[in-house]
Amino acid sequence: MRAPTTSLPLVLDRVGFSAGGVEILHDLSLRIEPGAPTIILGPNGAGKSVLLRLCHGLLSPSGGSIRAGNVAVSTERTALVFQRPVMLRRSVLANVAYGIVGKHARGRASALLERVGLSHLARRPARKLSGGEQQRVALARAWGRNPEILFLDEPTASLDPAATRAVEDIVGEIAAQGVKIVMATHDLGQARRLAGDVAFLHKGRLLEHTPAATFFDAPRTPQAAAFLRGELLT
Repeated sequence: MRAPTTSLPLVLDRVGFSAGGVEILHDLSLRIEPGAPTIILGPNGAGKSVLLRLCHGLLSPSGGSIRAGNVAVSTERTALVFQRPVMLRRSVLANVAYGIVGKHARGRASALLERVGLSHLARRPARKLSGGEQQRVALARAWGRNPEILFLDEPTASLDPAATRAVEDIVGEIAAQGVKIVMATHDLGQARRLAGDVAFLHKGRLLEHTPAATFFDAPRTPQAAAFLRGELLT
């Protein structure tokens, strides 16, 4: 009997990535398991966004390999939400339904809008929404794809506290449904609230990958300790 296909664990083996002659990620090995959210931390320029795009399959590594369980890395089994979500020139409902396959797409889109608290805006042009509302639409659209892994690239970076909490609540609900969340953030409070484990990057290298409590209470490297103190890393 054939084993069911799965994208987990996601295993990066000595992955490197270069662009324009600049090495952005160096010899990075990381294993992402099912379970609570994996949070990617690190200062600006550490390589967090590039790492997510590699894992999602939008970029190909310059060296090393990425294995997604017992299947190839594919955007069909994962979804990615950017810091600034792209809204199509159509209604909120049509934006969510866009990524859903099947004749019941609009019905499922309506149900997802209800879950993210935006059903009252279903007919509104998506590009007229606030930043926080657009991010919730993007999360609903990604959720509608039934991903096994959902990558989030600093989804609350430009949002106020209320909008941030609304997004975090949705992320928590998606995770509770069994979707693996892999999220880059610069917000340490957010990382503490959401993380099951933390991967810490600095200058394109993975310096730590530990359970969240271990990372926050007893970081192993001086770079991680300095980052947690809010010091500028060079």
